[in-house]
Amino acid sequence: MKEKFDTVSAKCSKSITRFYSTSFSLGINFLDRKFHDPIYAIYGFVRLADEIVDSFHEFDKADLLAKFKRDCFESLEEGISLNPVLNAFQKVVRSYDIDHALINQFLYSMEMDLTEQTYSPETYDIYILGSAQVVGLMCLQVFTEGNREHYERLKAPAMQLGAAFQKVNFLRDMNADYTVLQRVYFPGVEIGSFSNSDKRTIENNIEMEFIEALKGIRQLPPSSRKGVYLAYIYYRNLFRKIKKITADKVLEKRIRISNGHKFWLMVNSVIRYKLNSL
Repeated sequence: MKEKFDTVSAKCSKSITRFYSTSFSLGINFLDRKFHDPIYAIYGFVRLADEIVDSFHEFDKADLLAKFKRDCFESLEEGISLNPVLNAFQKVVRSYDIDHALINQFLYSMEMDLTEQTYSPETYDIYILGSAQVVGLMCLQVFTEGNREHYERLKAPAMQLGAAFQKVNFLRDMNADYTVLQRVYFPGVEIGSFSNSDKRTIENNIEMEFIEALKGIRQLPPSSRKGVYLAYIYYRNLFRKIKKITADKVLEKRIRISNGHKFWLMVNSVIRYKLNSL
């Protein structure tokens, strides 16, 4: 008799995804329909945790995150949560046997956001692993549907894709991260002296990750390849826009891709996909 609540929970995660991210919503639409609710559920879970550490400044964020973590693992054990986002997420974790270590790693990175303000190379790598790479691996476990050999073969490029997406976000949001949240993610970077040389070093690293990620996208099952490719194309174009501006401009404004341009990218990526020109 829990089916109705599961349906409501899935719709809640879908609404959260569509409200917060038009780009990911577009990508999900191009996945096989069987993957829509699972990926919405993963995004809803990730988004809610991120909101706790990034937005709820007037509340005890550490306490909220601790409760969220406790409720998450209780739902995984019991198979239900009265929090619709967690209820949808636990259903996906149990259905696709998603490794709980990935969830722990993600939540650890969220905990880092409560205390870390500047990152060393070591803590930066740990944060990227938990905040982005393991999320890609959760999605990959859904896409490969229990095929362990396929999962292991695509694991490295999925991690590269997650890292590239996150680092593009860091570049796009550098000003807001620093002025609102007092965070500087890139190790060794001083906001007051952020230079074009610093920017190029970061961009060269992201470029290599995108190259490796595309190799993995080409090997994804047809049921997920087109949707992931669309997300890749969106971030690639956002990255190109960021590369065209100087370091000081990165700190002045948040680079965006308009909804009209996103629609054009969607059409273009579908055409390229059909022409097998990935």
